[in-house]
Amino acid sequence: MNEMTEKPPIIWLNATVFLTTFLIAAVGVPLYAYHVGIDSSLWWIMLATLCYAGISITAGYHRLWSHKTYDAHPVVRFIFAIGGALALQNSALHWSSDHRVHHTHVDDNDKDPYSAKRGFWYSHIGWMLREYQASRYSDYDNVKDLQKDPIVMWQHRHYLALTLGINFGWPIVVGLITGDVWAALLVVGVLRLVLNHHTTFFINSLAHVWGKQPYTDKNTARDNGVLAFLTFGEGYHNYHHIFSADYRNGIRWYQFDPTKWLIRAFSWVGLASGLKRSSGYQVEKARLQMQLQRMQQKAQAAPKTLLETAQQHYDEMAVQLRHYYQARKKLLDTKAKKLREQVNMDALHAQVDELKQAVEDQRRHWKQLMNQLKQHA
Repeated sequence: MNEMTEKPPIIWLNATVFLTTFLIAAVGVPLYAYHVGIDSSLWWIMLATLCYAGISITAGYHRLWSHKTYDAHPVVRFIFAIGGALALQNSALHWSSDHRVHHTHVDDNDKDPYSAKRGFWYSHIGWMLREYQASRYSDYDNVKDLQKDPIVMWQHRHYLALTLGINFGWPIVVGLITGDVWAALLVVGVLRLVLNHHTTFFINSLAHVWGKQPYTDKNTARDNGVLAFLTFGEGYHNYHHIFSADYRNGIRWYQFDPTKWLIRAFSWVGLASGLKRSSGYQVEKARLQMQLQRMQQKAQAAPKTLLETAQQHYDEMAVQLRHYYQARKKLLDTKAKKLREQVNMDALHAQVDELKQAVEDQRRHWKQLMNQLKQHA
């Protein structure tokens, strides 16, 4: 029988940890708060600890190690390695290996470790409760690059000691300082851990069923601003699954992505370099293609000439966008390399401005066409 259709053995350690911590957070913390009381300072320390562990997953495990979207100074890598142990989501090596398999085989029930097509419960936590795809626990062929990182391998070798030491040690230190060790263990230790776990797990589960698909519908990933707020910017998951090499998830200035802002801030002070960004042309082309595809599906009653006009306009706009972004990149590269004496900057500026105006005109026309098609949807 196929490994994915039978019931593999339960991983009792995982099941016990998840169940126990959840019950303590859901029952123990409220009871202790009611009968004994919890100092307000512990909630703030819990929030800071939550943010540190969460950012270590998003900026470290995810964007740095899983997708190599930027390079980080050893100090930053060490800080994220400790924060990842605090988050208790396995070592950076193992987490990255699983995640790369997920991206390679997204929604494949036989290969994706947490395929959303196997249901919400499975993709959220069920995949960690049984020995599904047991080979994942020893096969790290897809992270050979990370095996060359001494900090990653140090954390991997000492992961158990690190995670036990920091998940118990830090709350105890906080408790000794605030005068209530039990409250600190409950709030900074257990409650914080449960929140870290399930907000991260939401990206594997909820971000594949709730939200919009503005860039692709070839997989189940969705963009969701609410999840982005809960996960330090990871909620723009539809974008991420098609442009996973981008250090950003929220590409608009107004999209909540503190992980992106942190990485950029690191680059300003020399702690990060090689920040990768997806081509603006490819991003906008994908978005327009999805708009056209949806309108063609919904507005089948529209006049054939209108549909043909929309397709023709999309083709023309794609060419116009490519020219604009090529000229824009040339201008930016020229500025960066300070080649003003060799290139006529005024001419480049004029070319970019002209192409930008042409693109804006195309966008306005495109919106008009989409509105016309909506009337026939």
